[in-house]
Amino acid sequence: MAIQQNQKHPQEKNDRATVDLLLQEGRSDYNLAELARLRIRYRGFPGAKEIQQDLDRLLREWQLQEEELFTLTRQLHESGDLYRRGRSGEQEDWS
Repeated sequence: MAIQQNQKHPQEKNDRATVDLLLQEGRSDYNLAELARLRIRYRGFPGAKEIQQDLDRLLREWQLQEEELFTLTRQLHESGDLYRRGRSGEQEDWS
């Protein structure tokens, strides 16, 4: 039985939208974390070639190697509030 060489990832539609935003918005702490998350998700995945190419493009445009990206995002996650601040960089106000 042959293995499909270009499988469709179940999160591909949502991830495509995220990658498009990263390409438009540029580098920020939140976007670095999103890029790292997507690099991990698509590592070794036999499909979603356009997304994988755009993730490579973002690394080049942001002048990062993958290990540098992961080092930076580990530091950001250690601060503990990266995703609470969200894309805007402001914390949510639940009061």
